[in-house]
Amino acid sequence: MDERILEFIAALRAAGLRVSVAESIDALRALEHVEPVTPGLLRATLRATLVKEHADLPIFERLFPLYFGGNGASLAAPDDDGALSAEERERLRCAVEAIAAAAPTPALGQLFSAIVTGEPLREAQLAALLAQVAPPEVSAPIFEPWMARRALHELQFARLEALLHDLLEHLRAAGFSAAALAAIARAARLNQELQAAQIGRAVALGMQRQAATRRATTLPREDLLDRPFHLLDSEERAALRGEVARLAARLRTRAALRRRRARSGALDPRGMLRASLRYAGVPVDLRFRRRRLTPRLVILCDLSNSMREVAGFMLHLVHALHDQVRRTRTFAYIAELYDISADFNAARPAEAVSAVLRRIDAAYTCTDLGAALQQFTRDHLHAVDRRTTILILGDGRNNRSDPGLPLLRQIKARSRQLIWFTPESPRDWGTGDSDLLAYLPLCDSVHVVRNLRQLADAIERLVLRLP
Repeated sequence: MDERILEFIAALRAAGLRVSVAESIDALRALEHVEPVTPGLLRATLRATLVKEHADLPIFERLFPLYFGGNGASLAAPDDDGALSAEERERLRCAVEAIAAAAPTPALGQLFSAIVTGEPLREAQLAALLAQVAPPEVSAPIFEPWMARRALHELQFARLEALLHDLLEHLRAAGFSAAALAAIARAARLNQELQAAQIGRAVALGMQRQAATRRATTLPREDLLDRPFHLLDSEERAALRGEVARLAARLRTRAALRRRRARSGALDPRGMLRASLRYAGVPVDLRFRRRRLTPRLVILCDLSNSMREVAGFMLHLVHALHDQVRRTRTFAYIAELYDISADFNAARPAEAVSAVLRRIDAAYTCTDLGAALQQFTRDHLHAVDRRTTILILGDGRNNRSDPGLPLLRQIKARSRQLIWFTPESPRDWGTGDSDLLAYLPLCDSVHVVRNLRQLADAIERLVLRLP
């Protein structure tokens, strides 16, 4: 049982749940006090110790039956209602053995024997059957029905009906009554559906194990942080999304510490000397100049195909630090501008990022920052004042359209500072359709963010230096 629970925890982690070692130990210890361990108590205990957020419950409920739902299906026996005599049961057994032995494949013979006799395949037998088919090519839950259908096809599951027809014809010729034949057919067809569902659960379990194995063999964390965004596969992207929460927590702690220190202000020598005059200069009361920290941030984020990967991580990380910024307005652009601030006000960062990426399709749109800047200055310029930091994430490639330099200069003149994040190496700036060298003189700083480590460092410098 302990081994199966640890395997279940690995599957939860592979699906994106954050389960620590301490929580795993808590689950095992809690089960020591649950006697007897019924499925309902097992589900409640594991859910209480392993699930921390309501949003994670669907994942838990989807995976739990795969590991603790009982892979041995409860099949129906053909003589459950006493329709067969002892002699007929023995003749049925012999006939099933003969047809199963003559089946096109041994696997099909095993399945046929199971559905007719009502004796379910054990987990080891089912695993041996599925080992004969091609292993799952994918591990995403959305592909589970398709992978189950493929396994049934490779096991020639559809041919069971033909074998059942042959059996019934043989038994009819052997003198079985109509009632007995009807009972055998009814139980076999019911068992056929139950057996297909059992195979589907086993395939899904194999996919989850594959996902957990891939997660365990993913690049070490330090290597993942340095892996360029455009080289990430789906498993590595999922692993890095977990790192975003950890990095955000670290940045939030550092920013909060800076603000606590800033509350005391900087030492004020003039005020201190004036206050000490009442004591003829001695003693001296320390005085500090206090500064109100009310930073504002406006983000312009390129969501074209070449930028979507880094854009998703940046938006997630920046909005995870929303409590360190007084006000954040977020805009996305490709050829036109989209105000996506409401998405982040209504949902958690990860959910908001997913919603934005689904809604804004970049399939047939070319980047045009100049057109987006024109729309911004027309409709949203009031969002920028002298306390506002402008953050642009983009590669500066406008497909040879007007880069809109006067418009960006106008926005820059109203703001405190303009910062640019780009995933492109400096050697590519100004090449082809890149206008980044033209934008460069208008920027207070430019940061190359090709991987999550560089992105986190750039955002840390941004947040810690906001006014």
